[in-house]
Order: sequence, then C-alpha cells, then structure tokens
Amino acid sequence: MENLPKHITIIMDGNGRWAKQRGKERIYGHIEGAESVRACCELAVEMGIEYLSLYAFSTENWNRPKDEIMGLMSLMAKSILEEKPTFQKNNIRFMVLGDRSQLSEELIGDIDKAMEETASNTGLTLIVFLSYSGKWDIRQAATRYAEDMKKGVAGEFEDYLCTKGIPDPDLLIRTSGEQRISNFLLWQCAYTEFYFTDTLWPDFRKPQLRSAIKTYASRERRFGKTSEQIK
Repeated sequence: MENLPKHITIIMDGNGRWAKQRGKERIYGHIEGAESVRACCELAVEMGIEYLSLYAFSTENWNRPKDEIMGLMSLMAKSILEEKPTFQKNNIRFMVLGDRSQLSEELIGDIDKAMEETASNTGLTLIVFLSYSGKWDIRQAATRYAEDMKKGVAGEFEDYLCTKGIPDPDLLIRTSGEQRISNFLLWQCAYTEFYFTDTLWPDFRKPQLRSAIKTYASRERRFGKTSEQIK
C-alpha cells in the first residue's frame, strides 16, 4: 500500500458500551480493549508506521465513577509492566503524555521506567495520552511561552506543546460511531484526515485498522494547495 500515514492517532471509544451489551461491568470493556491496542500495535509494526498514538484517558474522564478510574489506572500499570518485553522485542519506543498532577507516584514511576528503557528503540513510537486534553496542552504551552517571551528567549509555539518533536497526526480514527474529537490534539489536528467508524473499540482489530489506512491512502491531501499544484 502506498501513501501510508506517518502518524496514526486513535480515540479508543466504546469500551463501556461493548461491556454493557454483554451484561458486564465497564472495566471488562477496557480489558478487552487492551487486546485491540496490542493488535493495532502489531499491524503498525508490520506496516512500518512510524507513530501510533492512543487517547487513553482525558482530563474530563476524572469525573467518572471512582471505581472505574481506579480500575483503569490499575489496568494501565499492569499493561505497562506486561508489555515492556514486547516493546523491546519489537523495537518500540514507548511514551506517555499528559497532565501528571493527578497520577499516583507508583504509576508515574512505572511510566518513567518504561520510557527510559525504550528511549533508544528506533522502530514504532507508541504514544499513550493519559490525563490529557487539547485545551490543557495549549494552556500550559501558552503559559511557558509567555514566560520565555518576557525573558526574550521564546521559540516556536509548537515546541511548548507536550508533543514537541512528534509529527502531527496524518490520520485520526475514532471508534463507536461518535463524530467529534472530544478535546484531543486540538492544535495538532489542524490538517489531520478523520476516519469515523461504528465499530466499538474492543472489536477494532487488524482488519479494521487496515481498512482505515486504506481509506486514508486513497485521499488527496492538499494543505491549502490546488490539485494541479500538488501534481
């Protein structure tokens, strides 16, 4: 397949509905959704995708029931510890981005250790956005940018976002039928191609991701230019 996206980002939606349809608690949907994460990572590695990022937990998600939040954070810590050998085996660089102020010290320690141990890997970069929102990212960047402006040392605004050094997404996928980006990568998605699917996240596996990539590959990205200028 030609014209592959360099950076794919996914809003993983529908875990709770998937569990409810099966008469189970919401956390079971998140557990099954972890298998979809694994499948999508495998395909990204197979296809040579350079960046795969996942919207795992928004700042707004802190308003969810306490039991669900605790379950999600426990699942995140467990997944990081279990997947580290896979990251090394497949040359995957692992990153977690977001507002750490509400995360536990134990989880932060697990995150930092996994990031440090995989920092030199040169294959797929897997990014998990945890306790993240686009508005938070722009606010924190604007604050630091203003501070450097006063000192006369301000650089490009993009360098103050938490995604510094990471290319903007070429393709954003959202599962479960919702057609919005829900406060995710608001600055970075200025020219991103969107792909919405009714498939719930726990059912989104390699065939579904391959279909999304195929749709992206068929599109013409003009970035404000005409088709004649691109040709």
